[in-house]
Amino acid sequence: FGTARRQISMVSQNMASMSSSSESSPTSASSSKRTSSPQKDMTWDWKQVASEVFSKGDTRPIILFDGHCNLCHGGVNFALDNDSVGEFRFVSLQSQIGKSLLMRAGKRPDDISSIVLVTSPTKAYFKSTAVLKIAQKLNSTPLLPIIGTVGPIVPGPVRNFIYEVVANNRYRFGQREDSCRLDDERFDDRFIPDPEQQSL
Repeated sequence: FGTARRQISMVSQNMASMSSSSESSPTSASSSKRTSSPQKDMTWDWKQVASEVFSKGDTRPIILFDGHCNLCHGGVNFALDNDSVGEFRFVSLQSQIGKSLLMRAGKRPDDISSIVLVTSPTKAYFKSTAVLKIAQKLNSTPLLPIIGTVGPIVPGPVRNFIYEVVANNRYRFGQREDSCRLDDERFDDRFIPDPEQQSL
């Protein structure tokens, strides 16, 4: 039994280490993970695009979501309905800005495996940690900030396991769609258009 307990403890420590490294990603710490090939595929200056979304007087955090996922659109709509002060902005992971912010966070531009909360040009959160930090700022009911504050008590590997089960099956929750409330004028300042769209 002693040997079994030691093995379980080692596995748990390894999972915790992997989780902590993937849940948040300071740019300076993750830049070494980037490869040159994704950058070569970028037809725009992704560094400039990633910086400009925080340098034009609007420093609100940005939620990156899968723009082709019906469940993800439901999550965006939920955040919009429960964020009366406009705490968050939104960008599709498939957009130029979304891909640029992924690169800035040390991820591949085609990585749509997780929701991402970008709080500054050098800080991003992923998976369950992103969800909990978003919940902390939603103000429709006191319950959501409480969940966001208390949630980290649950070990990261457990939270992320549950998150990944849902994320990996997200396309089963309704068919794929390509838009959410982009045509709702009340939320014009919440969705960030790509640079070429802004010039139209």
